[in-house]
Amino acid sequence: MALPVRQQVTYWGIACAIFILVLWYLGDIIMPFILGGAIAYFLDPVADRLEKMGLSRVMSTVIITLSTLVVSIIMLLAIVPMLIEQTLALVELAPSFANDLLNFFNTRFPELMQDGSVVQRSLQSIGETVKDHGGQLLQGFLNSAISVINIVALMVIVPVVAFYLLLDWDNMVAKVDELLPRDYAPTIRQLASEIDHTLAAFIRGMGSVCMMLGAYYAIALMLVGLQFGLVVGFVAGVLTFIPYIGALIGGALAIGLGLFQFWGDWVSLGMVAAVFVFGQIIEGNVLTPKLVGSSVGLHPVWLIFALSVFGALFGFVGMLVAVPLAAAIGVLARFSIGQYTGSKLYSGHASPPED
Repeated sequence: MALPVRQQVTYWGIACAIFILVLWYLGDIIMPFILGGAIAYFLDPVADRLEKMGLSRVMSTVIITLSTLVVSIIMLLAIVPMLIEQTLALVELAPSFANDLLNFFNTRFPELMQDGSVVQRSLQSIGETVKDHGGQLLQGFLNSAISVINIVALMVIVPVVAFYLLLDWDNMVAKVDELLPRDYAPTIRQLASEIDHTLAAFIRGMGSVCMMLGAYYAIALMLVGLQFGLVVGFVAGVLTFIPYIGALIGGALAIGLGLFQFWGDWVSLGMVAAVFVFGQIIEGNVLTPKLVGSSVGLHPVWLIFALSVFGALFGFVGMLVAVPLAAAIGVLARFSIGQYTGSKLYSGHASPPED
């Protein structure tokens, strides 16, 4: 006999409270395990495909792990130093950008640049503020990242956790299935399948889209000649995960830097804009439909809200779990709406009117 609804609500409420407390107090500690689990979840379909090709689970996991480590090492040695160098150079050149912008306004709109005007004071302070505090902010971010995501955790714990979770993924899913309450096991399996479909379509699909677009933007902008093309491509690629934000911020940053570097060279400036226009055409018509699909069920506004709330409450760990939780809540909300519309509470007890 199933438990009464009140007891079920009590138990699930206790479970949610424990989950929130764990995130609140152990966020920094469990971060490597969350990252390792996310990596294992991301790579599980690859392991399954290798198994279908005849390889054992152990050999599939070893091949995937070695390939991932090689790619990560190449990125750390070849790309990350260049990315940091360009970011620091961009911070240092901010005052000159502000001065160029000030001169532009002085020439084109002298009435706005009278002595003591708000526009003049704002533009003069932007460059020095970025120069004085930009480096400190960047260094503080790096220090906090190092303290939160420890180097040892990144280089040792995360790969080890990802390896073992990927190796035992199917067994863990089977064990969890055995522990499901028998009365509700079919419903839970259905909901879990829908959540997995949503996550698979969004995380794996959008992760691939982000990497492809980031690489495209970085390479294309560097070929065009934009000084900080790698930084712009990295920013645009990462922020593509948040709908519309990546294109807006990346495009504004690229065109803004292009105005300072290519002022008067309208062909080069047009090529910078064309890179982003072409990237958005490819993303909207090829990459996102093919890799993500149209039936994900994660509305952009809901996703941005979840990232904002969980990021503000639990920091970087909250942002890591925001997307899975947003997907789960969305699936549960749709299930609840379906149950409600099929209940007597929705349809009522009134008999249909007589003709």
